[in-house]
Amino acid sequence: MKNINIALILPARNEAETLPKVLQSIPPIINNIIVVDNGSTDETANIAKKYGATVIFEKRAGYGMACLAGINSLMENPPDVIAFADADGSDDISKIYEILSPIIKGTADLVLEKRIPVNKNALTFQQRFGNALAIYLIYLIWKFKYQDLGPMRAMKWQTLLNLNMKDRNFGWTIEMQIKALKYGLRVLEIPLPYYMRTGGKSKISRTIKGTIKAGFKILWVIFREAMTGKKFYKINQPANQQ
Repeated sequence: MKNINIALILPARNEAETLPKVLQSIPPIINNIIVVDNGSTDETANIAKKYGATVIFEKRAGYGMACLAGINSLMENPPDVIAFADADGSDDISKIYEILSPIIKGTADLVLEKRIPVNKNALTFQQRFGNALAIYLIYLIWKFKYQDLGPMRAMKWQTLLNLNMKDRNFGWTIEMQIKALKYGLRVLEIPLPYYMRTGGKSKISRTIKGTIKAGFKILWVIFREAMTGKKFYKINQPANQQ
């Protein structure tokens, strides 16, 4: 464990209120914490630095843009394992070892959180409906039944590079999950508690405009990936179907 370099990318836009708790909850197994300031107008960057994180600036808005900026910052000194999570306090990052462990042990290629809402407001109706629709469409096309589109996830660095991620905004998570199937990766989903964000304002799920844009983008990514071929290789037996 001590010889494994693990990097965690946290896209953040105006998350000054939540960052202290989030950064303090990250277990010591993570030795490279990268906060990508995605055009914040508050003290997000300063707080991230105060708690020991490396700060990368990406002024172009978009979740995917922030993730790509974080990845690009690691190119010269790449980690062995890369993880992603939200910076708004909704993910229980204190439990990220449960996501990382199967990757480190080599029993899975992509590990995702299956969000278990701790209260009814943790996931909005729009999120629940959108997740259900996206999961159903993925099953129809690729015959794999995901349980969620949770943002906290991990994989080996080279696996991430092989996926050749492109999406710059709302389609990032689903692009990764579809490409994982198309490349025959062993996928595992781990049930973890999921909380309502502890501060700030949601940029997507709790706004009508954000929800509509995200919904259309997710559907577009599914359509695009379906049109470029249902799969590249035979899909391995999924790790979460035992």
